[in-house]
Amino acid sequence: MGPLAGRLEPTLAGLGYELVDAQASNHGRFLRIFIDKPGGITVDDCANVSRHLGRFLAVEGIDYERLEVSSPGLDRPLTKAADFARFTGQKADVRMAQARPDGRKRFIGVLQGVEGSTLSMEVEGARVALELEGVERAKLVPDL
Repeated sequence: MGPLAGRLEPTLAGLGYELVDAQASNHGRFLRIFIDKPGGITVDDCANVSRHLGRFLAVEGIDYERLEVSSPGLDRPLTKAADFARFTGQKADVRMAQARPDGRKRFIGVLQGVEGSTLSMEVEGARVALELEGVERAKLVPDL
């Protein structure tokens, strides 16, 4: 998530929100912040956080043109070990940075939990162990 996330995480936690992701584009001129909380995010939550972050970013001297605050959506990205543990039992799509010896990089299955630095998933009826540090990208797969 980068240095911006390190500055935003404590202030959002103080408001009762979890920082899911922070993205900057257009040379840092466009900031996109994804937040979550137990029970989900409402439009009012996004508006309140946007107002708060507008003041926070001004005080911190972070110059930007546009700020967008939203929920992570149904296909929420999984970025931390705590995310994988929290969503145990749910379906996820995990892409590894390096292929395993069998050539496979992508795993879609049910999260079984985290032990230490290892993520456990059930993929096509088999249990698979993946090193968290090797995860390139992961997200929940909505059950529609």
